[in-house]
Amino acid sequence: MRIDLHCHSTASDGTDGPAELVRAAAAAGLDVVALTDHDTTRGYAEAIAALPRGLTLVTGAELSCRVDGVSMHMLAYLFDPEEPALLAERELVRDDRVPRAQGMIAKLNELGVPVSWEQVARIAGDGSVGRPHVATALVELGVVPSVGDAFTQDWLADGGRAFVEKHETDPFEAIRLVKGAGGVTVFAHPAAAKRGRTVPESTIAELAAAGLDGIEVDHMDHDEDTRVRLRGLAADLGLLATGSSDYHGSRKTVALGEYTTHPDVYGEITRRATGAFPVPGTGGA
Repeated sequence: MRIDLHCHSTASDGTDGPAELVRAAAAAGLDVVALTDHDTTRGYAEAIAALPRGLTLVTGAELSCRVDGVSMHMLAYLFDPEEPALLAERELVRDDRVPRAQGMIAKLNELGVPVSWEQVARIAGDGSVGRPHVATALVELGVVPSVGDAFTQDWLADGGRAFVEKHETDPFEAIRLVKGAGGVTVFAHPAAAKRGRTVPESTIAELAAAGLDGIEVDHMDHDEDTRVRLRGLAADLGLLATGSSDYHGSRKTVALGEYTTHPDVYGEITRRATGAFPVPGTGGA
């Protein structure tokens, strides 16, 4: 089985619509794909309706979190999307995205960059607006050559000249909320140092003690030495070790299925989840 547990659609900051994403996943030879848009479940219905026969969809989300001043992302799988407490927290995070983006635009304007809210809103479309949409605007304006080049201290990286903080969930609270909704939690790309400051291993140990289920080990932002270290950490802490592409369509160079999760780990995630179940494809539209 080929299993990719971290993908984004236009419901957040990917460039493929949910239906397009699941069709691309099937074409890439995947057996299981997870839809994990940022702080939203809005893409579920479209993805399920289009799900090709032979492909299974894992519903999820990537939750924006912050601990000790460090931003981090928590992948949540197979939770009940209507559970009130987790739904309210996702809405709180999502509602802060627009004023945050407008704040970044204002800072960029002060730096002499003629980006506008209309441009960023056009790029975001119906998705939850975020830094990648602002970064794409910078690419369109010729300020940086690629989206990744916008995530530096010169521009949009944490603490950068145009960075603006947003509401982010305490990860210990995120674990509690996701578990309360019957879901499973995996710390996304925990050692992606090029994105900014990372959470120390001591905090990962504390998160494990609080009920964290796993960490994402095989990821484009982790080199081989880092993967070996994280795999050892997962074993020491009794955590699941996942692998995923973190696919964003054309917004990133990584391909669907470039990094995958072992079937045994996937099986354990589905065993632990009680809020929702994987959706088998029936040859959708």
